[in-house]
Amino acid sequence: MLANLRELVRYRGLIQTLVTRELKARYRGSVLGFFWSFVNPLLLLTVYTIVFSVVLPGFRGVEVEPYALFLFCGLLPWTWFSSGLLESANSLIAGGNLIKKVVFPAEILPIVAVLSNMFHFFFALPILGFFLLFYARPLSLIELAWFPVVVLVQLMLTLGLGLVLSAMTVHFRDLRDLLGNLLTLWFFSTPIIYPMVMVPAGGKFIMDLNPFAHLVISYQEILFYDGPFGHWRWLMALAVASVVLFLIGFALFDRLRDSFAEEV
Repeated sequence: MLANLRELVRYRGLIQTLVTRELKARYRGSVLGFFWSFVNPLLLLTVYTIVFSVVLPGFRGVEVEPYALFLFCGLLPWTWFSSGLLESANSLIAGGNLIKKVVFPAEILPIVAVLSNMFHFFFALPILGFFLLFYARPLSLIELAWFPVVVLVQLMLTLGLGLVLSAMTVHFRDLRDLLGNLLTLWFFSTPIIYPMVMVPAGGKFIMDLNPFAHLVISYQEILFYDGPFGHWRWLMALAVASVVLFLIGFALFDRLRDSFAEEV
């Protein structure tokens, strides 16, 4: 396993090429092209803002203003996370021809899926920056320094889960259909559309076990809420857990890799 991990460094050029190809292919033939990376999150934000500000204004609580900015702080990283997992789960099956015909490092496929969605997250960050300026949110440079740390932790968590899902989906195809429903449940179990203070006392234990809840709360404390970044201990614990998950995911992937060519 360690040898294959070291091989990833050698394949960085291939990973970069495949990520670039994926980014170009996604919007090839569309009128707006890469601008969809800006339009899609704005449309999604508009839908959720209308639903929870006009249709269901009482659902989100009264202390979350401006709600659009609060929502965007969690919705943007969630879109990267959920899309990365869905595409990772299907990456080996979609790339079956590569795995079958040539000596190809299969682990690159779920990694490319996660990284390409991470770049879409980066492309949408200027919109988040616009909202921060528009609402004149006071930002601390000390707290902003934590932002790349949160992104890195999310990357490790998503890569670890992506490796596990891609390897398991090859053998259990039903996992692809089940994953979408599980992510929907995960979304509503995470304080993205509602603040953490609305969670009842009995549900806080579940939130503590929800890794993405700690990421969302970290983004919110850095970008939305005033005051110091108090969730850093949970973030550091999640960082360690994410590295362990990545190593476990890679070990599982490495153990099953010989069966991929037969199953895809």
